[in-house]
Amino acid sequence: MPAVIDPPAAGAATARPWLAHYPPGVPAEVEIDPRATLVDVLERSFRQFASRDACACMDVQLRYRDIDELSQALGAYLQSLGLERGARVALMMPNLPQYMVAIAAVLRAGYAVVNVNPLYTPRELEHQLKDAGAQAIVVLENFATTLEEVIERTPVRHVVLAAMGDLLSFWKGNLVNFVVRHVKKMVPEFRLPLGEGRSVVRFNMAIAEGTRLHLRRADVGPDDVAFLQYTGGTTGVSKGATLLHRNVVANIVQTEAWFKPMLDTLGGKPLTVVCALPLYHIFALTICYFMGARLGMMNLLIPNPRDIPGFVKTLAKYRVNMFPAVNTLFNALANDPDFARLDFSELVVSNGGGMAVQQATAEKWLKVTGCPIVEGYGLSETSPVATSNRLDKREFTGTIGLPIPSTDIVIRDDDGRDVPPGTPGEICIRGPQVMAGYWNRPDETARVMTPDGYFKSGDIGVMDERGYIRIVDRKKDMILVSGFNVYPNEIEQVVSLMPGVLECAAVGVPDEKSGEAVKLFVVRRDPTLTEDDVARYCRDNFTAYKRPKYIEFRDELPKSNVGKILRRELRH
Repeated sequence: MPAVIDPPAAGAATARPWLAHYPPGVPAEVEIDPRATLVDVLERSFRQFASRDACACMDVQLRYRDIDELSQALGAYLQSLGLERGARVALMMPNLPQYMVAIAAVLRAGYAVVNVNPLYTPRELEHQLKDAGAQAIVVLENFATTLEEVIERTPVRHVVLAAMGDLLSFWKGNLVNFVVRHVKKMVPEFRLPLGEGRSVVRFNMAIAEGTRLHLRRADVGPDDVAFLQYTGGTTGVSKGATLLHRNVVANIVQTEAWFKPMLDTLGGKPLTVVCALPLYHIFALTICYFMGARLGMMNLLIPNPRDIPGFVKTLAKYRVNMFPAVNTLFNALANDPDFARLDFSELVVSNGGGMAVQQATAEKWLKVTGCPIVEGYGLSETSPVATSNRLDKREFTGTIGLPIPSTDIVIRDDDGRDVPPGTPGEICIRGPQVMAGYWNRPDETARVMTPDGYFKSGDIGVMDERGYIRIVDRKKDMILVSGFNVYPNEIEQVVSLMPGVLECAAVGVPDEKSGEAVKLFVVRRDPTLTEDDVARYCRDNFTAYKRPKYIEFRDELPKSNVGKILRRELRH
């Protein structure tokens, strides 16, 4: 349990109305060791939970002791490449044990992690590798062809090529024998161009080489860069949020303070967290990987959560306790008949983020699992968690909850002035989890950071008198109809409750009369649902300017790999 310091005095609490509504056992402030790094967090867990399972994937488990040994070996190999302290190392994989090993290895070796979406196009990959100045990359061979197309135009000089089967036949407690006996037969030919000073090695070969070396303890400090977490790819030029060790450590301690009282109701037994969200996404990275490690959890790694039948078969083998996900994944599972037959008796936390949780999804999930979805909010720039609803409440609130410990949030207008409760404005966040800035982009950093230390999120929200915050929408997604603001989240939230609707998305399209009009895309649950049915429902639920002028049925909606609906693609 994180150390707790005294909450602010009564006078100070008036500026933080949410403190009066905190759940029992959650402090107003958390004490964070100013010297702590993510390496300290991991190595403490490696010692304390050595014999516990750290992850399970495709029916194979690795213990914390195994992750410790493997990451030491891989870290030593990376150091042998001659990379300078603070060098950026890209990781481009789905959720596999190799990913967990690689994150620990890079950090322990004194380098910074650049998480890369493995489904990136060559253009997107080239931009990120060049922008980050990544000198090395650990990439799953399935995606090596993308790297092959661009590597000569990037700073990358060293490639560690992983395969799905790496580590999955790992013989616990006999690392050296495993790698020596198996690695030679795991080195097929590959076609990555080997220019001057460039190397390519198989993941297991790198481990084997590293076992013969010694990992030098890097002089890593709290102000060193831990992650370049790229963001904005769905809305503009992708830029790297610079997360220092102290930013992520702070958010681990903050989220532990919020979640642990509920997790403790299970009696202190080893816990299992479902890691279906990709580890390259900040939500899974902090909540599943790092908070999970701090609490000695086992990460149930799901490489392909879009394979719902396979996902459900995996879940059937475990008693899961914590389930972070986005609305689309909750919705897909809750509507799967086989999922509904699973045992949820030990599931105590279902936390939603990344996109708005819709009421229809939350109600269905609660009916199926008995565990309410607790919606929170955060961004890559805040490591990520900034707010959360209480875990001890079962009703759907439609809000993103309260600011978590040691976090201040204000709602401001376009002139930077705080607005009264109930008035929409930009959500601005201040706390130890807020990034140091955007990598090599002082102009972008200045645009989002205020003189008094708040990060301007770009999200429009309303805070009530209790401190609960409701997202209205992104500034850029707002639809202007004849001078009236229409927020897509409101349209989607209401239409998703209509019988016969599985999913929906609203966007603004040009209109000669009103400037913009609302266009609604709908995925049917009921194949007999008609355009007239939806239009009639909207007439009953929205004032005239909010009603969709155009309704289009789709078999599916475009989504990012994290599950966010891509409104930009629908607009185009």
